[in-house]
Amino acid sequence: MASEPTATHCNTLQHTATHCNTMQHIASHCSTLIVHLCVCMHTLHHVTTCCNALQRTATHCNTLQHIATVCICLCMHTLQHTATHCNTLQHTATYCNILQHTATHCNTLHHTTALCTLVCARKHCNTLHRTASHCNSEYLYTCTHCNTLQHAATHHNTLLHTASHCNIICLCLYIHTHTHT
Repeated sequence: MASEPTATHCNTLQHTATHCNTMQHIASHCSTLIVHLCVCMHTLHHVTTCCNALQRTATHCNTLQHIATVCICLCMHTLQHTATHCNTLQHTATYCNILQHTATHCNTLHHTTALCTLVCARKHCNTLHRTASHCNSEYLYTCTHCNTLQHAATHHNTLLHTASHCNIICLCLYIHTHTHT
């Protein structure tokens, strides 16, 4: 006789089958969760990579911003220096223009003066020549006399210098003679 399954046995089998179904359902759910978890991990890895790239880009931008700030400061300093230099050159150019204008004015005045002097000299040349001739003829004797007096005065100064020199020599000889005797 074959044994027939009992109600308890059937209940146990049914319970086991239900449990197996539940376990299979859980396993299926876990597989789905694992797939989703892998997708999430891949997404997180991608997001992390993007964040790292964005961080590097932000650092690079900060560096570029710093370089741009330094360049702007250097350019401003250079422009200020150049502007000062240009102002100095402009001032010098203005001064040179004033000097050139003054030189031109002076040359004009000099030229005008030279022309006036030439005209005046031509007008008075004959008068001056006549006066010089008169002075030369009238005062020739006086000039000769003055030259003679000047020669005599020069000769007198030479004699005085010689006498002073002789007096010094005599004084030295006298002192020398009286101190050694």
